[in-house]
Amino acid sequence: MDEALLRSLTPRVLGILVRRGADFAAAEDAVQDALVEAIRVWPADPPRDAKGWLVTVAWRKFLDQARADTARRRREDLHDEQPAPGPAPAVDDTLQLYFLCAHPSLTPASAIALTLRAVGGLTTRQIAQAYLVPEATMAQRISRAKRTVSGVRFDQPGDVATVVRVLYLVFNEGYSGDVDLAAESIRLTRQLAARIDHPEVAGLLALMLLHHARRAARTAPDGSLVPLAEQDRGRWDTGLIAEGVRILQAALARDRLGEFQAQAAIAALHADAPTAEETDWVQIVEWYDELARLTDSPVVRLNRAVAVGEADGPRAGLAALAGLDPSLPRHTAVAAYLHERDGDLATAARLYAEAAHQAPNLAERDHLTRRAARLNARRGS
Repeated sequence: MDEALLRSLTPRVLGILVRRGADFAAAEDAVQDALVEAIRVWPADPPRDAKGWLVTVAWRKFLDQARADTARRRREDLHDEQPAPGPAPAVDDTLQLYFLCAHPSLTPASAIALTLRAVGGLTTRQIAQAYLVPEATMAQRISRAKRTVSGVRFDQPGDVATVVRVLYLVFNEGYSGDVDLAAESIRLTRQLAARIDHPEVAGLLALMLLHHARRAARTAPDGSLVPLAEQDRGRWDTGLIAEGVRILQAALARDRLGEFQAQAAIAALHADAPTAEETDWVQIVEWYDELARLTDSPVVRLNRAVAVGEADGPRAGLAALAGLDPSLPRHTAVAAYLHERDGDLATAARLYAEAAHQAPNLAERDHLTRRAARLNARRGS
């Protein structure tokens, strides 16, 4: 693989896509996807015309993404920004597409990746970040999934667990990322809950509603992030909170606990606290223990370390953090927060600055940079 050749061709291919009518950001994404494909394909099958190959593949990926974005915007136009409470409206074909992409011939991981890319409108990079894998790995997974289903009939819908997982990941991207898909995810999950009586579907809907209820308070007027402890709880949507708690209680009463119900229980405890200081952190740690047992997820254990730090003190939180992989997303930011609470401002400021460089989006980067600057100012005063 001639990496120097790829680097030299990248700006030329990007320029060709822009001249063909692609906006610069979309062209950049398409060229990046084409480069990932080249790294995968070229070692075994090098093209005669490298530039022509890259232009063709990048333009095709740009068109695929443009079609996906158009379809997503058309679906989002069907509803208002805030999801309506109560029963779901008439079912459109979007939820059915989720089931069809979760085809039985695919593994759950491949089905989820394919659905996020083809129906959810997420980029390969966003999906890779959600799964904590390199972008090239995710590109290969999606390509294999496309090849697998290219010759099969889509008359066998996939299983509910896969569709629920996809809806959860799309909501997460809409809630915390650059693509606004949160309300669309809630709409589809309402439809799924109306069609399928399953406690984990109900748990997912409750989780979405409880998180979405805090959305208006998550950013300041200038667009900067507002941490949970500093949010104006008067801006939380009490109607969504009440609905989420009601749905969660009914799901938990069935005594078939799953990860989404456990996550919703944690969100409900945050929503129930009149102030940040009155949060029941001991019970939240207990729910994180349940969630870790259900998922064995390192991200869950990272969030648990924060809760332990609140319940038992920052040094206990740092001890819980010590056993986790430092390369985990937001690990450095969590370490910075716990060191700040422990009074080690120098270490906290340094770690906040490091975490800012690792941040997945501009808003989070700016937030961490400001925290580092604030601590450095306190140390200098």
